[in-house]
Amino acid sequence: EPLASRDRPVRAGDIMVLVRRRNAFVEDLLSELKQRGVPVAGADRLTLSEQLAVKDLVALGQFLLLPEDDLTLAAVLKGPLFGVSEEQLFTLAYDRGKRSLWSRLLGADDLLLARAVETLKALLARADFAPPYELYADILGAQGGRRAMLERLGPEADDPIEEFLALALTYEREHVPSLQGFLHWLVAGDIEVKRDLAEQQRDEVRIMTVHGAKGLEAPVVFVPDTMQLPDQRGQLLWTEDDGLPLWRPHADFATDHYASERKALRRRELQEYRRLLYVALTRAQDRLYICGWQTRNSSKEAETWHTLCCAGLRGIGQSFDFDATALIGETDGWAGEGLRLATPQISAPTRDSPGAAAPSLAALPAWLDQPAPAEPDPPKPLLPSQPSGSEPATLSPLAAGGRDRFKRGLLVHRLLQTLPEFPTAEREAAARHFLALSVHALDADEQDDICRETIAVLETPEFAPLWGPDAQAEVPVVGLIGGRALSGQIDRIVVTEDRVLIVDYKTVRPPPRSESEVAAVYLRQLASYRAALERIYPDRPVTCAILWTEAPRLMPISPDLLARHLP
Repeated sequence: EPLASRDRPVRAGDIMVLVRRRNAFVEDLLSELKQRGVPVAGADRLTLSEQLAVKDLVALGQFLLLPEDDLTLAAVLKGPLFGVSEEQLFTLAYDRGKRSLWSRLLGADDLLLARAVETLKALLARADFAPPYELYADILGAQGGRRAMLERLGPEADDPIEEFLALALTYEREHVPSLQGFLHWLVAGDIEVKRDLAEQQRDEVRIMTVHGAKGLEAPVVFVPDTMQLPDQRGQLLWTEDDGLPLWRPHADFATDHYASERKALRRRELQEYRRLLYVALTRAQDRLYICGWQTRNSSKEAETWHTLCCAGLRGIGQSFDFDATALIGETDGWAGEGLRLATPQISAPTRDSPGAAAPSLAALPAWLDQPAPAEPDPPKPLLPSQPSGSEPATLSPLAAGGRDRFKRGLLVHRLLQTLPEFPTAEREAAARHFLALSVHALDADEQDDICRETIAVLETPEFAPLWGPDAQAEVPVVGLIGGRALSGQIDRIVVTEDRVLIVDYKTVRPPPRSESEVAAVYLRQLASYRAALERIYPDRPVTCAILWTEAPRLMPISPDLLARHLP
């Protein structure tokens, strides 16, 4: 049938059906359109747990939790994931005695059932360990579950499947991931999904509520009215002026004030009812069909949308016979009187833009039919501040008098970080004040020992450049070294115009005699730091050294030695 304003035939995507509320009529309309082969996008809102695709996925999860549930297993086998026929299921379930359906399935010799057994056994092995999203993503993706569901249930099942997977991710972020917890959370939540039919590009009929269609238009709009006024339920109402609740427990107890307020409320409801009709009537660009669907509770005398429109159009519309047999069928068809109000097409038709047409198969990308490439391995973390190799032995606990040398090393690190910021004359007093804090639980001898060691390092003339204005303490560094992620913290770094010096403290280990005896784990650590800083400072040499606080001694490490130990 031609659409004059577009100079082309009417397409399914040109049609929008507007209803006042979502009820059983919408479900009946969807079912009839699908049975007659009319492309339809489905309702604009849907309860997720009531969708067939989601019910099949939930049933599969319930079977994985309890394989002995015969009814759930039968539903899974009969569903689109496995496609077992009625005859096969009957043969499998009939005359099995006290045996469970799962045990009977394990011994089946049918090829299709054998494949189902293999798949279900693999899923049972993973159900207790894989998070819900990972489990279902594998079922719908690699195992072809999504394709099977869309072939059986149609493209409208894609939105519930996507929302199901999104909720699985949401559940894992907020709860401990478990299949049983996710299924209970999903079913108990009774989650409603709003579908954005305004942005849909498929050539399908849209069925929406008038509220949801605000701001939208369509060339052809149907307004099927169920010829019922809004229900006025409940005995509790709120006054418009005072904002107070009024309650009538029984009709005999109604006061005049309550009756007047109830009439005012009914008047406001009917005003909103008519405003919705105005919105529905103004959504049509070219054609508007106003239909009546009379039910047992319908009233022809009430001022419903249908009766209001009939009364308003009767004086200006042209009467014509509307033969519904071509639409409904010969057996249950009928012919009735209709009204038509038409205006001729006087302006030039609006041609559809090239992008509005459905994409052809030739325009599909080449990768669509190719298997996805292997995922790249994520960079393995490299933490030089936490060496993964074996470290040299620490000083003997006997030499330390049984004291905690690791705590001592942490305290020395902290003092070497903060004391250089103090004037030279105040460093010893600040160190003693810090070491005397009760949180450290140090006796007087330990405090003196640590203070003496730290001050000796700070006052050594050879180390003076380490504490100058060009030096920084505890500098974080990140980077990508040899395909591995670097994340560490440099104890001390000196950056001047002609060089960069990296210094690493070693506080609880005796110094070696030469750099050749330095542990490989320390050399790998410094080599990683040096490789990262060479990218930051490509215009100056980067050198490394180890400060052994026990001596104290600053040991430079040659670049050649570091190059051989770069990870």
